[in-house]
Amino acid sequence: MATAELPTGLWRRNIKGGQTDDISSRTGNHVNMQEEDQRQWQKYTQKVKLKVLEQVQDQLGEILDRALTESAQPLTQSTVNGKTTNKQSSRSQRMDHDKVFMERASLLDELFEISHIRTIYHMFVAVLLIFCMSTLAVDYIDQGRLVLEFDLLSFAFGKLGTVTWAWGIMFVYTLLVPYYTLLFWASMYHSFPSKLGLSLGTGLVLSAIQTCVLGLYPIYVVVHHQLPPASRFIVILEQIRFLMKTYSFMRETAPHIMKNAPKEGESPRFPTFSSYLYFLFCPTLIYRESYPRNSHIRWKYVGVTLGMILGCLFYGYFILVRLCVPVFRPENNNQPFSKRTMILAVFHSILPGIMLLLLCFFAFLHCWLNLFAELMRFADRMFYKDWWNSTSFPNYYRTWNVVVHDWLYYYGYRDFLWLSNRKFRTAAMLSVFIVSAIVHEYALAMGFGFFYPVMFCLFAIFGVAFNFTMNDKRQSPVFNIIMWACLFIGQGVQVCLYCQEWYAQIHCPRTGNSLQELLPRSWSCSYQR
Repeated sequence: MATAELPTGLWRRNIKGGQTDDISSRTGNHVNMQEEDQRQWQKYTQKVKLKVLEQVQDQLGEILDRALTESAQPLTQSTVNGKTTNKQSSRSQRMDHDKVFMERASLLDELFEISHIRTIYHMFVAVLLIFCMSTLAVDYIDQGRLVLEFDLLSFAFGKLGTVTWAWGIMFVYTLLVPYYTLLFWASMYHSFPSKLGLSLGTGLVLSAIQTCVLGLYPIYVVVHHQLPPASRFIVILEQIRFLMKTYSFMRETAPHIMKNAPKEGESPRFPTFSSYLYFLFCPTLIYRESYPRNSHIRWKYVGVTLGMILGCLFYGYFILVRLCVPVFRPENNNQPFSKRTMILAVFHSILPGIMLLLLCFFAFLHCWLNLFAELMRFADRMFYKDWWNSTSFPNYYRTWNVVVHDWLYYYGYRDFLWLSNRKFRTAAMLSVFIVSAIVHEYALAMGFGFFYPVMFCLFAIFGVAFNFTMNDKRQSPVFNIIMWACLFIGQGVQVCLYCQEWYAQIHCPRTGNSLQELLPRSWSCSYQR
């Protein structure tokens, strides 16, 4: 079979074209090899990155597990050098250690750096704006005006002049009397013939003065001048704070003076007046002569935090005005008292109750304490922990308010165990619960102007029961849901019962001194029609 020959020029062109195709194919293969090598290198670096991250995560996990194990102090047994030891003994040794302050930021300040968490904060700000707009709309429809009147706020914070001079008297007393009493006692302790007699005499005199000035005087101011609720809470909470501060100052300083006798020709070493003055304002209840300090004050942070405090104040006002007053005001509540109305009122109070709980946490434990910490350059900002992740009530109690928990732990629980030779741990825990419940109920009773032990029952009865049933062994996320459900219901019960009693005290005032008059007025008041 014959084949047609190609022309010479065309053949040559095909030769050249074949060479060109071969060169281009080689170049393409070289490029493909480079791309393949680059892809392989990227895969290798990604694997190395993952391995490094896994190793770092494992090491961090071990560190966190060790720290959590040391802080939780479980009563389990471990084997060391072939011997079985009880970790309860190691926990007893760690209980002898005092609180250590270190430089650390508040948890929410760190979380707000994450855009997802910051969005939740923006959602609450948007709800505040909706409250403002709804109030304006309702006022315009009902009364034909577009002016926000904060009459409830002006009423609640009335008589601030009386509050100011009452606080000034308590502060001057707290600043001078305990400090110079300690100096007087310390200067004579090591040279006095009867150390026990000197200590008992000084302690009794100081206790009597404390009872009059920081005990009875604030109560007299609140009752005699008939202060409104917010002003009452300012005086009473400052009373409690000053008492806890002075006790910590004495408790931390006196043992040190007793153990360290001055040498001949030397005077006893006293805590400086400036350190005590700083302690009265810094956001902690544990006295130290020095704390970790920041290098400077961030005035922008101070301004933003102050603005958030004012925003929380108005937030609480709108919650009460829009969600609580319309439900419990006698003019709007015409249904007779019954189990049905009580249950409905409790569930109506759950939303404002949990919002007020979160608002109090954010306004006080985060904003207020961080504001003073920034102004005082106080570096340890761990005023709370991640209580919202708690799966047990003991963990919730430990992490909700670290400032107060530290005081109760070191001066209540730990001292009780020291006095009982580390026995009766359950009794020590119960005593701390009872003292905390009494103080909470005292603050609410003095703040509202009536005694209705709702907080005491929830704290001392249900709180104790949950503390032992939902203990630290509960690790399932289901228990976090249960904890939040209990908080929702508890806050709804408190808001419902306290609001009902508030209006009952107004519309059905007490008329005698009989035993029945001591019962809550909402139980017998029939102002509903």
